[in-house]
Amino acid sequence: MIKLKSLWKSPENQIHALGWGWMMGFDTLQYITGDIVQITEQEAEAYAAAANELYEMYIQAAQYVIDNNLFNQLAIPLNMVEQIKYTWESDRHLHLYGRFDFSGGTDGHPIKLIEFNSDTATCIPETAVIQWAHLKANQLDESLQFNSLYELLKENFARLRELNEDLAPTLLISTMKDFPEDDTNVEVLGEAAKEAGFEVDYCHVENVHFSAEEGIFIRNDFDEYFKFNFWFKLVPWEYIAYDEPELMEILNQIVMNHKAIVVNPAYNLLFQSKGILKILWDLYPKHPLLLETSDKPLKNKEYYVEKVLFGREGANVKILDKNAQTMLAKEGDYGGYPKIYQEYVDFLRDYQGNCYQAGVFFAYEAAALGFRRGGRIIDNTAQFTGHIIS
Repeated sequence: MIKLKSLWKSPENQIHALGWGWMMGFDTLQYITGDIVQITEQEAEAYAAAANELYEMYIQAAQYVIDNNLFNQLAIPLNMVEQIKYTWESDRHLHLYGRFDFSGGTDGHPIKLIEFNSDTATCIPETAVIQWAHLKANQLDESLQFNSLYELLKENFARLRELNEDLAPTLLISTMKDFPEDDTNVEVLGEAAKEAGFEVDYCHVENVHFSAEEGIFIRNDFDEYFKFNFWFKLVPWEYIAYDEPELMEILNQIVMNHKAIVVNPAYNLLFQSKGILKILWDLYPKHPLLLETSDKPLKNKEYYVEKVLFGREGANVKILDKNAQTMLAKEGDYGGYPKIYQEYVDFLRDYQGNCYQAGVFFAYEAAALGFRRGGRIIDNTAQFTGHIIS
């Protein structure tokens, strides 16, 4: 049983007092629970160690995919392969951050990898700031958290500058229109980038101008164009590659001709594809952090999970029994992607039966912990729950 502590005061006043009121985006507080998860220092260290070890395993798995030309197994679009190889071999292209999702980790339950949201992971404001402010609002020691996300994001932006010293540090940050929660996530990234010495601007991707010969630009109301040497996009790579092939080709030229650095880099799609979960199991069979994963149904398991390679927020996930009968399913828009099958494992639960999935951010190293609370399939209706080390 997961251990919870109830908090009565909202962190909103503390956030405004810090001058971070801008991050109180659409429904940001409404889905923060009034509880926090209590963990031990040893459990916090185990979550961090798991993320650090798994990241190294992901690097080895990605190299294996590249060396053996297994892009098709990960459903990697052909028009991305060249840029993936290019950015993988170049030190200039830094993976800024991602988030590992885990089951277990407290009360004696082993940590198991569910997946790695390495391309466009959200929950940044909740993890970096709100859960910290939640402790402060309730007069608890706010240092009693595994939470260095903001500081490590800032350090990673500084590394990105150092790796590209020949480029002026001008950063454009883009989301898609009509996703206000995404705007709030990237504003936290923008603040970290500013503290690392970047000049930062924001523009929805629909209004950004791309030139294969010149780079990435935005235009102001006076018809003036401004060029950016760095572009962070909270837009999935596979969306661009599959749905906007002309833009994909332009971005290939921009990156490989060194007209701009795109963050997260193209090779990150190797991590994002759930097909790499099978590669990990092939390379590290029976590893204690992994669940058995195959491209074929796991008839040897009492229950297993069907996932699409590029599904998000629990969409198109099914829990099946050994007879391939569906026990639980979530609809979604990603059903056209290939599927993998992963051994089923129960999430941590509270006394009301709510399920908890641990999320550990990674930004050059394990950075922070938070929990999402929901059903047996964690989807976009899940709530965020912070934590305290006690």
